Amino acid sequence: MASKIGISFCGDEDEITRAGMLFETLSRKSRLVMILDDIWEEVSLEKVGIPEPSTGSKLVLTTRSFDVCRKMSCRAIKVKPLVEKESWKLFSEKVGRDILNIPGVEPIAKKIAKRCAGLPLGVITVASCMKGIDDLSEWRNALKELREHKQSVNGLEDEAFQQLRFSYDRLKDPKLQHCFLSCALYPEDWRIEERDLVQIWIAEGLVEEMDSRQAEFDRGHAIMNKLLSNCLLEVFQGSDNDRSIRMHDLVRDMALHITSAKPRFLVKADMGLREPPKVQEWSEDLEKVSLMWNGELEVLYPLEMSPPKCPMLTTLLLPGCGIKSIPEGFFNHMDGLKILKLSLNPIKSLPNSISNLKNLTALLLAYCDHLEYVPSLSKLRVLKELDLRGTKIKEVPHGMQNLSSLKCLDLKHSIVLEIPNGILSKLSCLQILNVSETLVSGKEVGKLKKLEMVEGRFYDFQDLSMYLQAFHGREEPPKYIIHMGKRPFPAAILTTKGIELGDSNISNQIMLPRDIEELYAGNCTFCCHANYPLFSRFVLTSLGTFSSLTYFEIREVKNMKKLFSPNCVPLNLQVLKISLCVQLEEIIALDFESDERGMPTMEFSLLKLKKLVLEWLPELKSICNVDAVVVCESLKWIDVRDCPKLKRMPLKLPQLRPFSPLKLRIYVKPKEWWESAEWDDPDAKSLLKRFVNFVIW
Repeated sequence: MASKIGISFCGDEDEITRAGMLFETLSRKSRLVMILDDIWEEVSLEKVGIPEPSTGSKLVLTTRSFDVCRKMSCRAIKVKPLVEKESWKLFSEKVGRDILNIPGVEPIAKKIAKRCAGLPLGVITVASCMKGIDDLSEWRNALKELREHKQSVNGLEDEAFQQLRFSYDRLKDPKLQHCFLSCALYPEDWRIEERDLVQIWIAEGLVEEMDSRQAEFDRGHAIMNKLLSNCLLEVFQGSDNDRSIRMHDLVRDMALHITSAKPRFLVKADMGLREPPKVQEWSEDLEKVSLMWNGELEVLYPLEMSPPKCPMLTTLLLPGCGIKSIPEGFFNHMDGLKILKLSLNPIKSLPNSISNLKNLTALLLAYCDHLEYVPSLSKLRVLKELDLRGTKIKEVPHGMQNLSSLKCLDLKHSIVLEIPNGILSKLSCLQILNVSETLVSGKEVGKLKKLEMVEGRFYDFQDLSMYLQAFHGREEPPKYIIHMGKRPFPAAILTTKGIELGDSNISNQIMLPRDIEELYAGNCTFCCHANYPLFSRFVLTSLGTFSSLTYFEIREVKNMKKLFSPNCVPLNLQVLKISLCVQLEEIIALDFESDERGMPTMEFSLLKLKKLVLEWLPELKSICNVDAVVVCESLKWIDVRDCPKLKRMPLKLPQLRPFSPLKLRIYVKPKEWWESAEWDDPDAKSLLKRFVNFVIW
């Protein structure tokens, strides 16, 4: 820096003096642009002698770490990969037109340039390696080696890969490096779901064990951010709330190059394999194997061969391979296996050798929709995750009660009818219990003190009450979906805290969680006096109102004439749906009638209500009493169908104004109802007319 701005050091100055000399000279320059290239750590400008940027001066950093930008309070500008046209132009300039004019070279060269996926470093390095090569055979061989991830193309390993590997080496933490390398187990250009990847990190122990599953996923998210900030991964464009990431092609090639030695991986993901890897490829030093998404593989290992000997293998990923069977002794020499993922395969039974995998922490069999047999799990004492979603097993596997380390059990969309009493109470480490429609004992579930999420079907309301009473003095799980009754309600619960009452008799008071957000009642019979409001049957485990309830739907509830009393309307409702309740007469039933002198209008404030649906209610006469209105300042959806006796809409819509940009949808059936219905606000009908859609079905 000193030589560029005309400063001469004598050689005996200390660091502070030199910084002062630089600072004094640079401060006198009114217009200055300084570029610090390839920065990997935070630079103290004061220590170096660089003045803070001001009007007329700029400081530019280039770095592969977003952390550097953040720590130095820089405005980060991400340099995107070159588009294909730019990439080809750069490649052509570096390799030379004289070479590209050789017959047959240019089509191959374009494919090679495309392999660099817009990474300038890769384009320049590969093109420079191929400069001057006029032998068509060498060009074909170079393309083949790049496709097969053999980094021997005229020094490519020494150039681009060493540059890329510097980012990897800068991670320093071996666990962080292993987390990065595991991304290469997925196919090229794959949209990798973050939760799926973090799940593997947790199962393999790359994320340290914590008190809760959420804490472990948060730690995994932080690791992902570190890899993203070092530009080793990138967020997949179009990712929604559940983030997805991808690896740049050359970065993945670099990772595969690292894992061709130590740690050693065998990765043939989504390569259209029809035959399994050769016997010699199952080497004894393998640590991870991924054959995922080879849909026509069918056979994992030749039956006539001896089982592979892979004592160091920790991860075996085989989802979506079309595997129909696995040789009985296949796992005999895989004592170190921690993760076995066989999801989405048409396999009918698992080999008994799985029972001896004493180090297995995750057995992932989701949507093996032909799977009927899983061998005994009694010896898998360190198993932490068991995923049996969408399988055809009829009973929980033998030995489940011995899985004292199990943290996650998933039976969603399975046909297991019931988890027998006495099993769940022994799974004291359970954090995630997702058994969907499978019957479980609420009393046993309530004893699981580490539970963070539960979805299952309880036996009856008494069982629900015992479950809730078990949480006296401690917090309930932050996520729960509990089904009651003989059959499921057709709608899906949208939030994380919901209760569904299906095919039940509602007579005595029903205890519900104090923070319930969704409540469904479908195909139920109200067994109290018909004039008694249904909602008064529901009580919370603690005193207070239903302030957390945002979604309430009832469908086909019999013997009910009134829904709410004035003092039990959930004031924070966002969605209210009432369908096929053929005896319902009033939604909010008041206890008085207006007399001759009149009474002040009562207002019910449902200020957060966004959606109101009233469908097929032949006896519904009123939403509320003639002397009351419902204030709905957030309403965006009104649906009234086949409610012939409903003559008045007492909805007060303060947001409605002439020429309002309000986005409101109104669905009505039949058209005659709209024409005869009366609104409390005399201008409402004319203002709402532009939003009305007449339904004919």
